[in-house]
Amino acid sequence: MCVRIKKSYKIYYACIVNLKINGYLRQPYFKRIPQMKILVCISNVPDTTSKINFTEGDTKFDTNGVQFVINPNDEFGLTRAMWLKEKQGASVHVATVGGAGVEPTMRKALAIGADEAIRVNAEPIDGFFVAQQLAEVIKSGGYDLVIGGRESIDYNGGMVPGMIATFLDMNFVNTCISLEVDGSNATAIREIDGGKETLSTSLPLVIGGQKGLVEESDLRIPNMRGIMQARQKKLTVVEPISTTKTTEDVSFDKPAPKGAVKLVDSVDELINLLHNEAKVI
Repeated sequence: MCVRIKKSYKIYYACIVNLKINGYLRQPYFKRIPQMKILVCISNVPDTTSKINFTEGDTKFDTNGVQFVINPNDEFGLTRAMWLKEKQGASVHVATVGGAGVEPTMRKALAIGADEAIRVNAEPIDGFFVAQQLAEVIKSGGYDLVIGGRESIDYNGGMVPGMIATFLDMNFVNTCISLEVDGSNATAIREIDGGKETLSTSLPLVIGGQKGLVEESDLRIPNMRGIMQARQKKLTVVEPISTTKTTEDVSFDKPAPKGAVKLVDSVDELINLLHNEAKVI
């Protein structure tokens, strides 16, 4: 009887040791799983309701009284990045090129849920300059996925994401309206003339996002908790790399004012005006 109890005890003890050994062996394996790093490029743009004026002989944009916001296409990308963070445990950083005046916009991105912010301390001269500065940030940060807006609503250049991908030799999908990431592989849908195209690619990847990555109803408004947490999150200011200026703003022109509206009382009068005055029929 004693022998059987002792034998049973030994077997039980051996099972416990085996579980502990397996646990210690498996623990480093899970720690080695890499965390996806996402960088969302943010443009600080005037709200579309702002009144636009120019100074210094129409060569400088007048920022007085202008409310600045996150570029809408970038905000769609930021929201998609937050989904990837919540679904896959990715870390999300945001970056921009600009002076200290852009920091409220970056704090809003942090309040939405980004983990860290990076500001390149330079005025965004043009798209080429911005792409060069952001490419340096991406290179030093080792990001797996870079999300930028297809274009900003101030200059509508639509060039920064593609230039970043070229500088860093990364895969690139423009006009992206859907993105799923599985390990180091990604499936993206982009908008093309007359339809949509589904692409399979791999990380590292740059996308030029737009509405469709998420819908407007999915955009997040920072709550009080997020705003308070954003004050404690890291906002790093880095100095720009030296580059050669390639463009210069000569002057800005406002769109021509709309003409007076003419009301007509009959179809015949309308046809006459379209034919003889507007000359469109």
